[in-house]
Amino acid sequence: MALLIEPQAAESKVPSDYEMERNKPMPSTLHAAVQSNLVFEFKANYRETYRVFSEITLDTAPNASTPDVAVYPFVSLDFTKEYPAKRTDAPLLVIEIQSPSQSFDEMLDKTEVYFAFGVQSCWIVQPRLKGIFVFEKPNQYDFFHHEDVLRIPALGIEMHLTKIFE
Repeated sequence: MALLIEPQAAESKVPSDYEMERNKPMPSTLHAAVQSNLVFEFKANYRETYRVFSEITLDTAPNASTPDVAVYPFVSLDFTKEYPAKRTDAPLLVIEIQSPSQSFDEMLDKTEVYFAFGVQSCWIVQPRLKGIFVFEKPNQYDFFHHEDVLRIPALGIEMHLTKIFE
């Protein structure tokens, strides 16, 4: 049985608490599905290599940033310990999923902030195109789409886009 989701009424122009706190739009259904799929693929295939965080705050300059996904080398977590609210160490990889209200220029600006923070790879995901721009350096990218296999040899990552956009 298919579940029908009714389109929402026109949303207010007043930013929500989520948008104010994170300085980014509220995620949509497509955004949430793609984000979940990315986290799942990392956990399923790189569980012992990478620690994946969803919506973790990074202490970037001039303002803190909250990427949709941040990927660090794997470390065990101590659940008896309190961790700082903002990470001061750069992840290896950050992933941002573009929302319809965000311009591509806004997304490019985010990559510059992440590279200045020390991130090695930035991905900009465009759900409607079923594509991912992979930046290894500012303004240098590869574009993967539809049925491509995304490969990042430097990080040992390989993902089938059909699994990300299902």
